[in-house]
Amino acid sequence: MADCVSKVELSVSCSDLLDKDVGSKSDPLCVLLQKSGSDKWTELCRTERVKNCSSPSFSQRLRLDYHFETVQNLKLGVYDIDNSSSDLGDDDYLGGVELTLGQIVSSKTLTRPLQLKKGKPAGKGTITVCSEEVKDNRAIELELEAKNLDKKDTFGKSDPFLEFFKQGDDGKWHLVHRTEVHPLSQSWIYLAGVVEFQCIHPEKQKKKKSYKNSGVVSVKKCKLLTQYSFLDYVMGGCQINFTVGIDFTGSNGDPRSPNSLHYMSPDGLNQYLSALWSVGQVVQDYDTDKLFPAFGFGAKLPPDYQAAHHEFALNFNPTNPYCQGIQGIVEAYRMVLPQLRLSGPTNFSPIITHVASIAAAAAQANSASQYFVLLILTDGEITDFDQTRDAIVRASRLPLSIIIVGVGPADFQAMELLDGDDGVLRSTVGEAVSRDIVQFVPFRKFKDAPMSSLAQSVLAEVPTQLVSYFKMRGFEPAKPPVKPAAPKE
Repeated sequence: MADCVSKVELSVSCSDLLDKDVGSKSDPLCVLLQKSGSDKWTELCRTERVKNCSSPSFSQRLRLDYHFETVQNLKLGVYDIDNSSSDLGDDDYLGGVELTLGQIVSSKTLTRPLQLKKGKPAGKGTITVCSEEVKDNRAIELELEAKNLDKKDTFGKSDPFLEFFKQGDDGKWHLVHRTEVHPLSQSWIYLAGVVEFQCIHPEKQKKKKSYKNSGVVSVKKCKLLTQYSFLDYVMGGCQINFTVGIDFTGSNGDPRSPNSLHYMSPDGLNQYLSALWSVGQVVQDYDTDKLFPAFGFGAKLPPDYQAAHHEFALNFNPTNPYCQGIQGIVEAYRMVLPQLRLSGPTNFSPIITHVASIAAAAAQANSASQYFVLLILTDGEITDFDQTRDAIVRASRLPLSIIIVGVGPADFQAMELLDGDDGVLRSTVGEAVSRDIVQFVPFRKFKDAPMSSLAQSVLAEVPTQLVSYFKMRGFEPAKPPVKPAAPKE
């Protein structure tokens, strides 16, 4: 699955910019930079210069690629341009702001105060950024019929299908779609179409003067449809709700031992937290309140340490399992880890069923307003495989995606089966998933790669999964609110 790449255009306006020119207002220009590496900023594009204006609306839009599965750190800087040089080093800085592209697209329109540097506001200056996806989302739905086709099989009738080709810039024809095979014994529709195309066999045409055609294909119906994208739903206000489940079974090893997968390294991290940071940093931009429910499973809890719990609030507050941001989940994890007794078995179905019940309640709204992503971090082979299969098949009918990251050296064969990439996952009674909602990766595959690589891999399918769910339900994106008119001087 290729990553979700779209083109996005940003419209920028400012208000109450600082006046740096003597006797007149500033001549502002806005530049867009993207962070690459630890502390390197690369200019992507810039707007035009607006003369003598402290509240400009720039007409030149800023275009860039959008990738859902990565955190794209951006910086917008506003400068007072008083010369013809493209170098901004000799121009007055009027203020700037750092944002992620995820924050911008999920807000549709975003206003922030400008800062000269961190903690130092640029007077009363503000910047407003509006985002729009650059795309053509039109599609054509054709209903076709065929009759009097040549028989190509020695015994029985032919099994025809149609192929559609598009002519490229090089003049060559490229296959863009192939229909399913339709056995003639099942009969195609034999009503007259408005537009008919004769099927011509060149060899037969040469040999027989009386040859007319090898059948006729006609267009019965042609309908122009709108194909909605992931960004259509996000910009329409769809919230992506992020939930985490962490494995505290005994196979992880004693957290006090350096050999344990829960052991904290000197930098305060382990594989569990690294995976959480990588995925959570991306998803958190698409949730307005940044309150994330976090759960553990497979441990015995204080004060009695009796039976193992297969779904407990990570903050030990079952009525309010929400943590403030990804940092809040990390803090809850570090707080409870010394208090737990790791146990077993490794059961996934309770937490999947729990999150699915929340998604089911949200689905009752009958709108494209909420989608859920469950991240399960685990070290071992699953114990309740059949119950988990059944839970996933039920969940595939809900607005939910499940990401499983395997921590440690296990072979995770059962997880690969849940992923379904090599075949359709079925329940214990043979019911197939309505759509593919599970993505599994072993953490060791990314152990020596940048932290962002894991998120890029496991989140790449989420946009497609979200769109497939709302398409299955027939839900269009909510109409975004009309943006206010730009202030005029």
